[in-house]
Amino acid sequence: MLNNLKKFRFREPSVIPGFGVTMFFTMFYLAIIVVIPLSGLFFQTAKVSWGEFYNTVTDERVMHAYKVTFGCSLVAALLNMFFGTMLAWCLVRYDFPFKKFIDALIDLPFALPTAVAGIALTALYAPNGWIGQYVEPYGISLAFNQVGIIIALTFIGLPFAVRTVQPVLEDLDNEIEEAAASLGATRLQTFTKIIFPHIMPALLTGFSMAFARALGEYGSVIFIAGNMPMISEIVPLLIVIKLEQYDYSGATSIAVVMLISSFIMLYIINHLQRWGQSRIEK
Repeated sequence: MLNNLKKFRFREPSVIPGFGVTMFFTMFYLAIIVVIPLSGLFFQTAKVSWGEFYNTVTDERVMHAYKVTFGCSLVAALLNMFFGTMLAWCLVRYDFPFKKFIDALIDLPFALPTAVAGIALTALYAPNGWIGQYVEPYGISLAFNQVGIIIALTFIGLPFAVRTVQPVLEDLDNEIEEAAASLGATRLQTFTKIIFPHIMPALLTGFSMAFARALGEYGSVIFIAGNMPMISEIVPLLIVIKLEQYDYSGATSIAVVMLISSFIMLYIINHLQRWGQSRIEK
């Protein structure tokens, strides 16, 4: 009898409701916020025939908008992954004046309205801007083209790259690097064999978040891109244009392509993250 009582464990009361209630509210919240709105895209697209859908999403103007959006987002995400890691390294490993101010400044793109960011970037990099006026005489154009799009997407994606790598570097013990140095490892070997494998999952996470954020960016881009068809027109702008023309089927068709493409890329990146994490655990 006593042994049976020992096996029986009394459960401590929890502030959070039981599994059934919690799961119900979780699924209900996801359905209202995510599933139902995204399902509406597919239902609206289902109203058009396959031929109309194919002609809409493969139109020459739309195809070029795909190239601009995905290409510029990829470049911006790669830039953020590289420079964001450097910035996170400096914030974690070094002490310098105004460190806390710079650390807080990184989160500014989160709080700043995207339209304000676009106006500010245009004021800086336009041909008559504070920076653009000095490089324009040399034939370097930083605004109203794809370079301007990359600048805007890099600006809004930087916090994702920094904030995912920064806590991982903070948890990395300096004694591991000191042990590697005492065993004769060079700085390059220490970084490639110890530091990089440790932060690689965080790098991929920051890259994927910055890339996904850049794909749907609209407000900061339209001011600095120039919005010229076949040159610097992004997919979100093209969707807005079709909505203004009351072409709801065309807008939702393009949106479905973007949704599926983004989901596939994020799915692949998540698998890369798990692969990188499994390598660290081994």
